[in-house]
Amino acid sequence: MVLSGRDKPKVTTNRTVIRWVEQIAELTRPDRIYWCDGSEREKDELTAQALASGEVEALDPYKLPGCVLHRTAQNDVARTEGLTFICTSGKEDAGPTNNWMAPDQAYKKLGAIFEGSMAGRTMYVIPFIMGVPGSAFNKIGVELTDSIYVVLNMRIMTRMGRVAWDELGDSSDFTRCLHGKADLSLDRRFICHFPEDNTIWSVGSGYGGNVLLGKKCLALRLASHMGRREGWMAEHMLILGLEDRKGKITYIAAAFPSACGKTNLTMLIPPVTQPGYRVWTVGDDIAWMRIGPDGRLWAVNPEAGFFGVAPGTSKKSNPNALKTVRKNTIFTNVVKTPQNMVWWEGLDADTPAEGIDWKGEHWTVDSDQPGAHPNARFTTPASQCPCISPEWENPQGVPISAVIFGGRRARLAPLVYQSFDFQHGVFVGATMASERTAAQYGKLGEVRRDPMAMLPFCGYNMADYFQHWLDMGGKISQPPLIFHVNWFRTDQKGELLWPGYGENIRVLEWITERCAGQGKAHKTPIGYVPADGALDLSGLDLPEEVAQELLRVDCQDWLEELAQLKQFFAKFDDRRLPAEIKAELDALAKRLEQ
Repeated sequence: MVLSGRDKPKVTTNRTVIRWVEQIAELTRPDRIYWCDGSEREKDELTAQALASGEVEALDPYKLPGCVLHRTAQNDVARTEGLTFICTSGKEDAGPTNNWMAPDQAYKKLGAIFEGSMAGRTMYVIPFIMGVPGSAFNKIGVELTDSIYVVLNMRIMTRMGRVAWDELGDSSDFTRCLHGKADLSLDRRFICHFPEDNTIWSVGSGYGGNVLLGKKCLALRLASHMGRREGWMAEHMLILGLEDRKGKITYIAAAFPSACGKTNLTMLIPPVTQPGYRVWTVGDDIAWMRIGPDGRLWAVNPEAGFFGVAPGTSKKSNPNALKTVRKNTIFTNVVKTPQNMVWWEGLDADTPAEGIDWKGEHWTVDSDQPGAHPNARFTTPASQCPCISPEWENPQGVPISAVIFGGRRARLAPLVYQSFDFQHGVFVGATMASERTAAQYGKLGEVRRDPMAMLPFCGYNMADYFQHWLDMGGKISQPPLIFHVNWFRTDQKGELLWPGYGENIRVLEWITERCAGQGKAHKTPIGYVPADGALDLSGLDLPEEVAQELLRVDCQDWLEELAQLKQFFAKFDDRRLPAEIKAELDALAKRLEQ
């Protein structure tokens, strides 16, 4: 296929891109090809088209200016991990925790679905940058898609348009991203990653986590593979800066599985009982980290927006998020009220008497089904966040003093503990576990192993991933301290013991004190736990016995956990699993037995 006059790009002369677009157009046969420039005029025109076609719906232009609502297909509301594949020439390179498909087989299988799938549709060519323009951290991608929804979301989540065309120039070094809705059939839905080809193909889905290919697909699955090869790290981590009462800012990266409070933590507002502290948001989901010339680990947020979970977001849990989404936001699978506003469960606004639910059906307050899907989302520009850090677009990134791993455990893990050293910290991250959330397919509440919150996102064998962490630690002359937190410990009735939300600042305070060589702690078999009085609990109505329970380490429970950890690590080839991980397992067993 040779591009016709109306399909020829006016925004780039990159011959590699043009040839690739021609090849994909020959396969998918769209009626028209649209080359995105990222302008405001383009946004207005595409939004108008999406409104006219019903792809999105208008909301109140005065109370929610620039905001629209989208609904996905009912069988397409979350990441489909079971249909997500790493396509490497060797199956062992994908590892036992990834789905694997041979590259030739994947191209053939998906190619058959893509063939002619864009007939009657427009194919959009989206150039984008993951990272800050001009930064050494940058990776450039071009996504081809038949979805206006994808285009409008990519405008928010990435630096998209002419800025990407200009930075790419005539280079052939870009990630080739192909997405097509096809017929949205679950039987014909696949998300395939080709790390050896720097390519991503996604077909049969319209849900953001499967189709915004700059996000989890490039920024984690492919980038983790690139990072191992190039000597840096791509992690499923928030980045925040904690400013203390003296104005000193300590930067922290933290990994949590989806819907475990990651966005809430990165936008945290300290309670009035903790004056003088402030949290600065650098990123809420992904961190790319490199070793700086000073021997520290430096991190950037490669995204330009937030793709957050709406249900549960409220003035109590995350007031800054609510302020952020008041304009220029795409809401997905939430309730639309008769006043053309949005609502979801957990939003501390008056519950509407009725509305249109995430399925597009009439809903009332008495309905026995939630109005918003539990994995309903908002896509919103990070620049609108009231607590966005002045450093969030620094091309050098920010220096990381602490890394936090966390999960949702009802009784095992204490509120916070610190690893003994970097190697032990890698083990702590490798043993993370959390209850399954609505963001993944599966049984809600089921405990799943999720090392470093990267199990669904690591683009290669996780045994090699653990080794990469260990290798990086050996190269960092000033490594960050590593901690584990658990906001979700419960009593025998299942009630949460820790108030969470803004009160989490008290835990962050102890962490930063430890980074400064202060903060008292005592040694336990699993790590260093705050000593009596080390956590500032002033002004907090927390009985002494509850405070003690939050920090208690039950050796018998941990021995049971140890047995399960051994089963998990047994999945990996014994020759490939790092000796350091095996040594840490043995060391934990000895400490617990003592």
